Amino acid sequence: MKRYFGVAVLILLPLVAAADIYKFVDQRGRVYLTDKPNHAGYKRLVKTWKGWTESTISYRDLERNRKRFGPTIELAAKNHQLPMALLHAVITAESAYNPDAISRAGAVGLMQLMPATAERYGVRDRHDPAANVAGGTRYLKDLLGMFNNDVTLALAAYNAGENTVIASGRQIPNIEETQTYVRRVLKYYNDYKKMM
Repeated sequence: MKRYFGVAVLILLPLVAAADIYKFVDQRGRVYLTDKPNHAGYKRLVKTWKGWTESTISYRDLERNRKRFGPTIELAAKNHQLPMALLHAVITAESAYNPDAISRAGAVGLMQLMPATAERYGVRDRHDPAANVAGGTRYLKDLLGMFNNDVTLALAAYNAGENTVIASGRQIPNIEETQTYVRRVLKYYNDYKKMM
């Protein structure tokens, strides 16, 4: 039986509010993005659709949920030719395997799909775990294609939106919540790769 150590220590769960993203272009043309502007030169660019904070969950609950949805995740990974460990990492960060997770911004389910993303990928019921995972997996696959299979940028786009990553010069936006999200998912991904 596989044991999952380290992954269950900290889980990212949706915050209660979204954060605004601000943009500033300096005299040399360098673009700065932040969720915490420190002078009046910053202009609000977009309101993010997700927010993240670290939270704890019991190891037992995480294990039970992972086993329950493991076959669904494995099927989506196979169908869309993505590493199963990557999907587990995203789902760990997004919902801690809670199919009923709903953020105040309106993201729903295991992969926290927003209504527009669900519609784009043909997900009629975001609460349906199989449909949610299939739609979220297709979205992640498209993001990987958009960013030349750069997992880091695809994850940043999954959190902050692809347009925010593009506006950041195809780099991780200078947004604390997105940077934290990417670090956490990559850690989970590396942990899961060793076990799967």
